[in-house]
Amino acid sequence: MRERRKNLLKFAQMIDCDTLVTFEPENLFYMTGFWGEAIGILEKGGKTTIIAPELEIGRVKEESENCEILIAERGMGLISSLINYIKKSKVCTDCQNYSIMTSLKKSIPTIKSSIEPFYNSRIIKDEKEILILKQGSKIIDEMYDICFKKMKVGQTESELQTILMSYAIGKKMFDTGYKSTLNPLIIAGGPNGSLPHAQVTDRKFKKGDLVVVDLTLRYKGYVSDATRTFAMGQISSQEKQVYEIVKESQKLGLKAVKVDAQCKDVDFACRKYIEEQNYGKYFIHSTGHGIGLDVHELPTISYKSDTVLKENMAITVEPGIYLENKFGIRIEDSLIVKNKSIILHKFTKDLINI
Repeated sequence: MRERRKNLLKFAQMIDCDTLVTFEPENLFYMTGFWGEAIGILEKGGKTTIIAPELEIGRVKEESENCEILIAERGMGLISSLINYIKKSKVCTDCQNYSIMTSLKKSIPTIKSSIEPFYNSRIIKDEKEILILKQGSKIIDEMYDICFKKMKVGQTESELQTILMSYAIGKKMFDTGYKSTLNPLIIAGGPNGSLPHAQVTDRKFKKGDLVVVDLTLRYKGYVSDATRTFAMGQISSQEKQVYEIVKESQKLGLKAVKVDAQCKDVDFACRKYIEEQNYGKYFIHSTGHGIGLDVHELPTISYKSDTVLKENMAITVEPGIYLENKFGIRIEDSLIVKNKSIILHKFTKDLINI
């Protein structure tokens, strides 16, 4: 935790700030070890304070590391306590709420709103974080083995989701709370698979379906993310061909991941191959993204990104091809960037016919 706080302050100083204030639970957790309703304050020298309502104080005491604790009323009581606490500091906050920022600026005119110090610190994972990501990825591999054993024709997408989430919760792995979806998982059979972010439905799996299963779940705060595509019995020659194209594209992308490579080069390795096979227009999203305390965080694995990969970044590589109203195929792994990068998922990427 000391090293994290040191890095946070280093990046704060780069934007001429000496105090960081966090409202976001991900950043609060990263700074203090506590995930909940509170405000975290990190001052020059490393002093860390949590302002929390009384209902959270028990967990704050139990979960936070080396923090002073202040009790305040919920809502504006927290804001008032923060204003009273902050004196003559150059403050940066991750707060994106307009009304709260308006209140803060009346009392702290120099306060800045920026997520940069937080994201720039979190982009490189420490050994504790890497261990958690490895553990979460192992559980996801176990869930793909359940898919292999439990999927069947006539089963609905929602029924498979129930089976998988029951297992995940038993392993202390939970929904990410990602705001852009109503479901914890993506399970998309047949034409639903042509939607990269398909919602889980009551559609039944049919013979000849391809089924995209994207498992993105949180373990001990950290998100692990992988996708496999299964075949329900025999599929068409085109579907077999496209599957092998995606598989080879992902293999090339994984090979391109190394220290000092540019993110856009990883994207190019995947995209170039798919384009050469005349399916370029059907690869409709970026090749990957960073993972950690958020589902999508820095770096972005995209043709637009000039970011250089550094050791111990955690990213995904997930090319896909989507034929509207027909089928979709995506293969995804999470990995840790090294000179020889660590692929966190071991479940096979060979086509499995259920």
